[in-house]
Amino acid sequence: MTNQTLEVLNNRASLRVYDDREISQEILDTILEATMRAPTAGNQMLYSVIVVRDEKTKKKLAQSCDHQAFIATAPVILVFLADHQRWFDYYQNNGVAEYCQREGLLFEGPQESDLLLAIEDAMIAAQNAVIAAESMGIGSCYIGDIIERCEQQREILGLPAYVMPVCMAVYGVPTEFQRERQKPARFDVRDIVFENEYQPRGAAEMRRMLEARQDKHGAELEQWITARCKRKWNCEFSEEMTRSAAKMIEMWREGE
Repeated sequence: MTNQTLEVLNNRASLRVYDDREISQEILDTILEATMRAPTAGNQMLYSVIVVRDEKTKKKLAQSCDHQAFIATAPVILVFLADHQRWFDYYQNNGVAEYCQREGLLFEGPQESDLLLAIEDAMIAAQNAVIAAESMGIGSCYIGDIIERCEQQREILGLPAYVMPVCMAVYGVPTEFQRERQKPARFDVRDIVFENEYQPRGAAEMRRMLEARQDKHGAELEQWITARCKRKWNCEFSEEMTRSAAKMIEMWREGE
């Protein structure tokens, strides 16, 4: 079974090289309108989006996001923010604190659970934006490194206390080579989807999953696993991301 939507989902791949064409305001507006139609917790829309087209700001983000030069070459960057500041301001500006005091209720700033809920909203909105862009021939690439160096990212973007950068994606028109590039292999559905409850995988099953995905066996697979661990998990950027994520939660908790 297939249709136009499924084709867009199946064909989309991360894009890090762009041709010289700009993204028109009409296309960008269409992407942002699609973003706003994303599902959201309690229809609160606990996210905001910053459109970055300024060259200086793009270069700053390219450096702060693990020194990835290609980020600055993208025509448009969208930064998705977990944003509870808006609702907290609404409450404060409309007498909710006084109401809570009269009723003997606790009035406090957003909590960790509010941060998690806002992150969910922001990520769902980001995926709407990515798929909308893909449907119009605009490629994209998620940049997870926006979670690193949270103090620096917040300074670059001018963020208040209860707003945190949780997702970033760059957008541009793919080159011919990028359009034809083969999409990386994924795990099989049966290896990811469980029925009713989680099903732990044993060593043999995990090896089969990786052999099927990477087309590597024996010592070659062992070398690949070790190299991937060093590159993606036991590495400098991962340590910084851990520090930054903990700091982000601390600042949210303290309302800084």
